[in-house]
Amino acid sequence: MGMWIGRNRKARVSYGFDEIALVPGAVTINPNEVDTSFSIGKHTFHVPIMASAMDGVVDVRFAIAMGKLGGVAVLNLEGVQTRYENPEEVLEKIVKADKETATKIFQSIYTQPVQEKLIIKRIREIKKAGVKPVVSSIPQRAERFGKIAQDAGAEIFIIQSTVSTVRHISSEYKTLDLAKFCKAMKIPVVIGNTVGYDVTLDIMKCGPSAVLVGVGPGAACTTRGVLGLGVPQVTATCDCAAARDQHYKRTGKYIPIITDGGMSKGGDICKALACGADAVMIGSAFARSNEAPGKGYHWGMATPHANLPRGTRIRVGVTGSLKQILFGPAELDDGSQNLVGAVQTCMGNVGARSLREFQETEIIIAPSIKSEGKLFQMVQNVGMGTK
Repeated sequence: MGMWIGRNRKARVSYGFDEIALVPGAVTINPNEVDTSFSIGKHTFHVPIMASAMDGVVDVRFAIAMGKLGGVAVLNLEGVQTRYENPEEVLEKIVKADKETATKIFQSIYTQPVQEKLIIKRIREIKKAGVKPVVSSIPQRAERFGKIAQDAGAEIFIIQSTVSTVRHISSEYKTLDLAKFCKAMKIPVVIGNTVGYDVTLDIMKCGPSAVLVGVGPGAACTTRGVLGLGVPQVTATCDCAAARDQHYKRTGKYIPIITDGGMSKGGDICKALACGADAVMIGSAFARSNEAPGKGYHWGMATPHANLPRGTRIRVGVTGSLKQILFGPAELDDGSQNLVGAVQTCMGNVGARSLREFQETEIIIAPSIKSEGKLFQMVQNVGMGTK
């Protein structure tokens, strides 16, 4: 499998969203009659699109709005919401920073320690609004923050790092025993991120309720440039979905995979789900909502890293309400609004009644799919010609 890239060295060919297309089905279904729901543990959500744990996307207000619309927004327990009593003041500094000093300002802002009382406060604010709090932390702080979050009322806990493995080696600090952690937690645990078949199988053996897929594809992430790491999301999703299915055959336990990053438009989300994802997680599309705390700016989790930043601040603008981005009516012609409607319509056109059926969609390699016949759109920068 693969092709030669030099003497004694082979490499696999891999694919991203722009290089494939979904084939219409022999049967079509009314889009209003398809089921887009997915589950994490005992929790079922009707919107298969999660908002990622980024400070420019999710705060308490956004999490509540997303939850009331049937979706999931993940609050970063190591972001400005838990470091500052009044995070709006800090976010204003980030938004107003010029390009040359933005990274230094990030690094300065994120040196403030996380306050446990603010973790509790933010979770309870979300809970009080009748929304299920979903939170995330890096592995090094998962044991400490996991218990605090669980006791405060969090419903799902996500362990997230650039690359997650079961066998992490370090002589400088204690590594997290994923299996022990999942067993000790009384709420569902999601682990990420990964892109490989074998690693996904290893992680699933630890007992998580879901696995996040994706290394470096996010709009504000620079991991692929800084470290050279990553696998395009189509191939990563297919590989991890194969691991999920194999795990299910062996154990009878179905553990969902969530494709994380690299999608900003409805078509990309549809392709991720058809490739095997049970849900997706995105940031930049939601950063464009009126409710997002970044006010039209978006930045990655590793942007403020003290020694090796792996993210940047980008301007995405504000285009509409969260409800409009999720359910329409779309006022833009580029596929960035009414994302759920796009998923429903695509499912109807391939003849899939559920997301599990959607995963069986025929896929073709089609590098010209976005440009074929679209000359005028590209020249005029409208519709599929927008970037």
